[in-house]
Amino acid sequence: MQKDLTITHLPENTDPDAEDLSGLHLWLILWKAYRALEQHSVQSIAGLGIGLSDFSALELLLHKGPQPVNTIGKKIMLTSGSITTTIDRLAAKGLVRRALSPEDQRVRLVQLTAKGRKIITCAFSQHRKDMEQAAAALSPSERRQLTRLLKKLGRSAANQTPPVAKS
Repeated sequence: MQKDLTITHLPENTDPDAEDLSGLHLWLILWKAYRALEQHSVQSIAGLGIGLSDFSALELLLHKGPQPVNTIGKKIMLTSGSITTTIDRLAAKGLVRRALSPEDQRVRLVQLTAKGRKIITCAFSQHRKDMEQAAAALSPSERRQLTRLLKKLGRSAANQTPPVAKS
């Protein structure tokens, strides 16, 4: 059952022509911007002929090097079952391989094969161009400012616990 998120009342002295600087309005603007960027990203990746979870795992390995399966899953936000399926699929395509960790023989690392490195390097290069196009409306100065402000907002929100809703 979905909760009704309709706002039932507004503050009494709300000027309809005033700029809405409320936290709720900020959340709405961020959510809409995120959805637009997410859609752009999903379409970019789909155009590469790779699924989102496969792309995410390959991209992580490209930039972070060999990783344990569970670490990959946590970093790209997949469940243990989903990341195992993703790695199995990538291994079956010859894009990754599992190898024992040289530091701890109990740990199996996932690493890119030469074929996997070639595919994700090309795919990531195109994705980077596509996402650059999505962000083209912002100047370098605006990007720095937005990055700084979003990090500030994110850290602040992460350090707060919202009150528990009472039924």
